Amino acid sequence: MNIKLLIDGGDMKPGPAIAQQLGPIGINMGKVISNVNTATKDFKGMKVPVELDVNEKTKDFTVKTFSPPTSELLKKDLNLEKGSAEHNKIKVGNASIEDVIKITKIKYPDMLQKEFKSAVKSILGTCASIGILVENQEPNKLIKEIDKGKFEKEIKEQAAETSPEKRKKLDASFTQVKKTQEELIAKEQAEAEEAEKAKEEEAAKAAEAEGKPAEEAEEAKPEEAEEGESKAEPAEEKKEEVKK
Repeated sequence: MNIKLLIDGGDMKPGPAIAQQLGPIGINMGKVISNVNTATKDFKGMKVPVELDVNEKTKDFTVKTFSPPTSELLKKDLNLEKGSAEHNKIKVGNASIEDVIKITKIKYPDMLQKEFKSAVKSILGTCASIGILVENQEPNKLIKEIDKGKFEKEIKEQAAETSPEKRKKLDASFTQVKKTQEELIAKEQAEAEEAEKAKEEEAAKAAEAEGKPAEEAEEAKPEEAEEGESKAEPAEEKKEEVKK
């Protein structure tokens, strides 16, 4: 039987979820954890898909590891804690085409794309979805340029090393991108606070405007009642005169 797990690379630990799958089979959990951690030690800090092929009769098993999700590999390679929740607006990194090719080489054996170039474009799509620029550009725009022949040499040779000089330029460019983003966020926050303040002031004015007539009406009620009583007296007197 096959058991599929998603574990922390090189750091699989015993837990209820794993015990529920391995316990009923009577397999040595300590041995499984040791073997899995050895097989995934190169992917520390990332979530790694693992498949155990277990012989229920002999209790023997083999460990098959798959490359981590593309997003995990990209974050690891660029030292990012997380991707962007607003990828169209907020960017979290700036990769080189060589970074993308490096990730493609790791993922390619597990990918459906038959051509390496198509696989590179798929990785670029993931870059776009988590807010990573590539070569200072939007990845989706770069895909169109690759279709026209850009980076043909790098992709054909599967170049996966970024020179220090190029990395320095990419980092410097992204520093400016981050500065612009921070200024934009600060501006939007200030505008939002101003709008909220104006809304509160408007609500206070509306409440004050509604409160005045009500107070005036309350004050007027006793006077109106007294006037009503005084007006009623002559009417009663007239009725008595008619009777007479």
